[in-house]
Amino acid sequence: MYHFIKMNEVTLQQCQYGAGIPALAKSTISSLEIPVPPLPVQEEIVRILDNFTELQAELQAELQAELQAELQKRKLQYNFYLDNLLNFNRGGYQAEVRWMKMSDTCLKICSGGTPSRKKAYYFNGDIPWLRTQEVDWNNIYDTEIKITAEAIKNSSARVIPENCVIIAMYGATAGKTGINKIPLTTNQACCNLQINPQIAMYKYVYYWFCKNYEKIKSLGQGSQNNINAQIVKDYPIPIPSLAEQQKIVSILDRFDRLTTDLSQGLPAEIEKRRQQYEYYRDKLLTFKRKAA
Repeated sequence: MYHFIKMNEVTLQQCQYGAGIPALAKSTISSLEIPVPPLPVQEEIVRILDNFTELQAELQAELQAELQAELQKRKLQYNFYLDNLLNFNRGGYQAEVRWMKMSDTCLKICSGGTPSRKKAYYFNGDIPWLRTQEVDWNNIYDTEIKITAEAIKNSSARVIPENCVIIAMYGATAGKTGINKIPLTTNQACCNLQINPQIAMYKYVYYWFCKNYEKIKSLGQGSQNNINAQIVKDYPIPIPSLAEQQKIVSILDRFDRLTTDLSQGLPAEIEKRRQQYEYYRDKLLTFKRKAA
């Protein structure tokens, strides 16, 4: 019964009623037709499907344990290269650099704004609007909230070009950074750096903030170590040649990609096992109707 009802889950969901809390009528469940083969056949079907269920659970636990161990190993490798490649002439990567304030590497630095919450129609547009909780060492391809052109016109929110380095200044993600891969707007808690490509690669600056996260956080105030735009603007950064920056970015990108690929591999493998279970379940629980 359990496996058969799981197979018909979608059918039962389509029979739900009620908007707030969807429910099923008792009569819907009572009228569900179920094929009943002889008990020995049922037992064999259950045995096979239970084995798949147990194997799936065991595999998930095993893969998660292996994943955590491998992820830890790769993160240690990534952090080792991050520290050494960006530790110029101090026992790390050897290259000639000039130290600059972050503001001197940028074409423009700005924050954003929040349109009035009293006007709901400001938030039913198609212009991406980024909040700090979405900034978490990531490439940003979309945002949870979209605003309208009128919202931009009547607030301090402004569209920034793609490939800015965005630092969260307030909240739980303060000090974390991300890169917008699309033009978007942000709230006022984001510090947005449009990097001068003749001085620095935006990805190089991103990795510099990754390395210095704890130091930048220590400059903040309050229980969440909130920082401000001036801290970001004044923060020093070593600038090697663009060719050296490219080498560093290429190495760190490779380690970052290895970690990301590993994280994505587990759900794919688990999904593959789930599909195997569903395939055999549908085959084993599909019967020809016996002629009356």
